[in-house]
Amino acid sequence: MSRRLTSRRAGPQEPPSARVPIVVPLRHPGRWVAAAIVALLVAMLVHSLFFSHVYLDGQRRQRYQWGIIGQYFLSSEVVKGLGLTLALTVIAMTGGIVLGVSFALMRMSPNPVVSTGAWWYIWFFRGTPVLVQLLFWFNASYIFPSFSLGIPFGPAFVHFDLNTWITPFLAASVGLALNEGAYMAEIVRAGIISVDPGQVEAAQSVGMTRLKALRLVVLPQAMRVVVPPTGNETISMLKTTSLASVIVVPELTYAVEQIYSSNYETVPLLMVASLWYLIVTTILTFGQYHVERYYGRGSRRSRLTHWQRIWLSLAIRPRRTALAGNTRSLER
Repeated sequence: MSRRLTSRRAGPQEPPSARVPIVVPLRHPGRWVAAAIVALLVAMLVHSLFFSHVYLDGQRRQRYQWGIIGQYFLSSEVVKGLGLTLALTVIAMTGGIVLGVSFALMRMSPNPVVSTGAWWYIWFFRGTPVLVQLLFWFNASYIFPSFSLGIPFGPAFVHFDLNTWITPFLAASVGLALNEGAYMAEIVRAGIISVDPGQVEAAQSVGMTRLKALRLVVLPQAMRVVVPPTGNETISMLKTTSLASVIVVPELTYAVEQIYSSNYETVPLLMVASLWYLIVTTILTFGQYHVERYYGRGSRRSRLTHWQRIWLSLAIRPRRTALAGNTRSLER
């Protein structure tokens, strides 16, 4: 409890009904100590970012060189790299969600061949590093110089030269989507399992097929479990796209690498990339909150944001103080 109630005993001439409850807020010294430590660390961080200086070659300059950061923050190379990063994120997450839903249903299939094939896919792509997968798809033409469509073990009708088809962007898109599909498959499967089996039985008892019950009954209820980790995967994918710079995809990280390799301003350019990642992550976080709030309707969980909870606590504290003051005045 955040407060305790006590009462003043009635005097010898006062009836028992004259007892007035006194609200005494509980004290939390540990919270104040923790808040003071956090405030001190924040002050030290702000001082280091904006007010600290270093001496280099006998000259005094800002530690993080905010002038250079502002110079390249909206440069054409950085903006183009940011656009390519967003495109990779959208393509990889779209492909990953489609693959994840498909392989989650295959994983739960009663057919042992189908479920085993889905298990092997999830096992392989979750068990190998993303960077290794990107390098493999970038060099896939070494193993498969051409790709053919036709009758299995028979004649081929269409031939593709993978040396010309597999570009760095395509390799990154395929590698990231396939890797994300393995993780999304387990997320979707966990959401489906969280739904009470009686829901499916009730849907089938009114004549729904298994697929229709899954689409109209199970998946809408599973979204409450699926959406939060999917939002986290989207934010993680935004940052994972930086690995595509290894295979020469000119996304955000590769763009700043090209700039600081020519002017040797490594730290300011890395700060530029970090600021853009933080901005996009913040936007995605707000979007994730509203989607979670939409699918969390009817639950008992609090739907207030972090800042709303802080504002509410600050608004309630003066009321508690006023209530305690009024109680003491009544006592007197």
